[in-house]
Amino acid sequence: QVQLVESGGGLVQPGGSLRLSCAASRSIFSIKAMGWYRQAPGNERELVAALTYTGNTNYADSVKGRFTISRDNAKSTVYLQMNNLKPEDTAVYYCNLRFWSDPNDYWGQGTQVTVSS
Repeated sequence: QVQLVESGGGLVQPGGSLRLSCAASRSIFSIKAMGWYRQAPGNERELVAALTYTGNTNYADSVKGRFTISRDNAKSTVYLQMNNLKPEDTAVYYCNLRFWSDPNDYWGQGTQVTVSS
C-alpha cells in the first residue's frame, strides 16, 4: 500500500497562486502515471492535469497555461502549481498515482482550494 498526503490548499483571491503537494510513502521513480483531479460540489470528479512516465503532460482546457504538474523524485512528491486562479477553480483537489506492476490506484485525501474575494 502507498499513502499519499496532500497539502497546500487554502483560500486565495482571484488571480492568486497556490502550489499543491502530494507526498508519497514510497519512491515515485518508477511511477507509471500521476495526475491531479478536482471535484466541486454537485459535480463529478474531473482530470485537471496528468503526467506520464514518458514526461508527456495533459491538461484540462480550463487550466491550460495556468496550471503546471511536476514531480520531485528525490522527495517522492508530485506538485500542481496553480496560477491566475479563478473562482471556478474552487474544488477539492486530489492527487492520483499509478505504479508499474501494481494494480492499485492510489488517491490522496483531498485538499480544499477556494478562490474568492
